Amino acid sequence: MIRGFFFFIFLWVTAVASAQKSTASKNVSTFTIEATQLKTTKKVWIYLPDGYAASAKKRYSVIYMHDAQNLFDGTTSHAGEWNIDEKLDSLKAPVIVVGIEHGNDERLNELTPYKNEKYGGGDADNYLDFIVKTLKPYIDQNYRTRTKTKAKNTLIMGSSLGGLVSYYAVLKYPEIFGKAGIFSPSFWFSNNIYTLTEQTPKVKTKIYFLYGDKESDNMVRDMTKMERLLDTKRCYCLHLTKSKIVQGGEHNEKLWRDGFAKAIIWLGY
Repeated sequence: MIRGFFFFIFLWVTAVASAQKSTASKNVSTFTIEATQLKTTKKVWIYLPDGYAASAKKRYSVIYMHDAQNLFDGTTSHAGEWNIDEKLDSLKAPVIVVGIEHGNDERLNELTPYKNEKYGGGDADNYLDFIVKTLKPYIDQNYRTRTKTKAKNTLIMGSSLGGLVSYYAVLKYPEIFGKAGIFSPSFWFSNNIYTLTEQTPKVKTKIYFLYGDKESDNMVRDMTKMERLLDTKRCYCLHLTKSKIVQGGEHNEKLWRDGFAKAIIWLGY
């Protein structure tokens, strides 16, 4: 009886452990780095493509992404992962992905460039300074990147508030980020993002917008407004903007996961 009870406990513990096993691939690892701009330490996830270790000379473009907890591992994701590693493996994409974990309670502050009267926020300048002045130099020094010379080799990508801060990043650091995947951006957070776009003489960054028509009452309206405004900042003939609206698409990981591969292919790496 007692032996049977302990055997049951063993099976239960084994099942729980198995259920919580990381879903990240062998190409994904993590490290921590001091983020003095944010007065904290950041956990960073990094994806290296197949063949990275086999060649000592080949260099790679880099995608910087937010909310790293949701990118590679189902056990750390809030509502399902993006399967970034599996998708890039299947594409055989020669690209490095650097995912920055959000700061939990500080997420809203880190990913918003302006304060919202109701929600607060507004610390994205420090967050982006951390990426540009601390994290990117570290990545360029320790990995074989192609991002030191041309902005077209550095991409930034995110969804929701991560989409907002990614768009803000290309306006603030156009010499750093030459391409951007902007998924379901929270442009509603502050009208200042429209004002900043209006005040920016030219926007040369290649941008892929993705959003669903069932996300909110204002998503399609906000996106249309920004797309039209962006069209005044570059010639349509250059084909620097791609906008994908998903019929029935909702504000969730499934929308962003399903749209990731097409976005990367269009943006190029």
